[in-house]
Amino acid sequence: MGPETRYVRSGDVHIAYQTVGDGPLDLLFVPSWLSHVELLWEEPRIASMLTRLAAFSRLILFDRRGSGLSDGRGGAASIDEQVEDVHAVLDAVGAEQPALFAMTEGAAMAAMFAATHPAMVRALVLYAPMVCAVRSDDGYEWQDTPAVRDARARVMLAQWGNGALADRFAPSLAGDAELRRWFGRLERFSAAPSAAARHIDLVGQIDVRGVLPSIQCPTLVLHRAEDHLFDARNAQYVADHVPDATFRELPGRDNLLAIGDAETALAEIEQFLTGTRRPAVSDRVLATVLFTDIVDSTGHAARLGDRSWRELLERHDDLMRTEVERHRGRMVKTLGDGALAVFDAPSRAIGTAVTVRDRVHELGLQVRAGLHTGECELLGGDDVGGLAVHIGARVTGEAGPDEVLVSSTVRDLVVGSGIGLQERGERELRGVPGPWRIYAVDV
Repeated sequence: MGPETRYVRSGDVHIAYQTVGDGPLDLLFVPSWLSHVELLWEEPRIASMLTRLAAFSRLILFDRRGSGLSDGRGGAASIDEQVEDVHAVLDAVGAEQPALFAMTEGAAMAAMFAATHPAMVRALVLYAPMVCAVRSDDGYEWQDTPAVRDARARVMLAQWGNGALADRFAPSLAGDAELRRWFGRLERFSAAPSAAARHIDLVGQIDVRGVLPSIQCPTLVLHRAEDHLFDARNAQYVADHVPDATFRELPGRDNLLAIGDAETALAEIEQFLTGTRRPAVSDRVLATVLFTDIVDSTGHAARLGDRSWRELLERHDDLMRTEVERHRGRMVKTLGDGALAVFDAPSRAIGTAVTVRDRVHELGLQVRAGLHTGECELLGGDDVGGLAVHIGARVTGEAGPDEVLVSSTVRDLVVGSGIGLQERGERELRGVPGPWRIYAVDV
């Protein structure tokens, strides 16, 4: 029997979670989307692994949105939404600064959480991490092409629910009837075939490589030497791009960590986590920058006169502050004929921009808006600076009246959120190196 399953509300869904152990360290286990918190305890080797982790921590387990016992809209959940779910679980259990232990594509969300909330994460452990799903020509040439990945997905879905995938995840036990039966139940209990297809499609769009340099906490990257399901170069890439990360290659060929020599990995994790001190948080943080700009502000000022224009600007600024606070962002400053705000979730920043764009029509105004996600420097007071802020301003300058534009970085982080985006092509942003692909919010 596993621990009691509880639920916490995150937005309009319920997230299933469990806690086990009473160690001094809070450890949040981030599984892949193929998960079911109660069924995990029915496989003896996985139960043993979880018990081993709980021996030196208070282990926090949860099913990600759309998987297992958690609610979800048919299996599709953006990284933004999953970060919110982690917040909800941590609040529910009173965990203020946990370590995060993530597996496979769960590493993408864990990396995003650690980068955007550096003061909240004590340490990060990533096993067989996958932070980019398909091949690219900018340092990720070994990964599958989209066509190969789609072919693999079709095979996976054709076998969904019969447990045959166990042979790929645990080749040392290929043909083991008991493991296949359990794995088949895990597939069926994690997601129905249609939901599994949406999960697989969303995973195929993951690319969070850009957040890795912003991770500030101590990070351990693990990978088994002969694991052919996840190429070892994925793990090495993560270790090379997270500042001061530690990489450990483990013996074995099973992707399921609990199968084979689990103790070597668990001992590495325990040694790494129990010796970790509270990280010193730098003056840089990953954030989504939102700029807004009033269209034809000079013309409005000339027509209205100074006093009426100031009053109208005050009403605009009040509206902006209200919407930023409602979407849980932080208003940095007003800019005379616009504003700057920052958010820890790009989807909320987009929501703010769209709402402000629509509501200022009540004031007889139009705005343009631009967003970019990147590492910001925390300056004196509440101000922010750095290249990410400059890029956000330049993206705004490309927008027309009533248009909300986002950089490709923002687009990558809101995939699967339901936000419609239309490509606007590549642009040269003044003072910013290289061409940038721009997208317009289609709402």
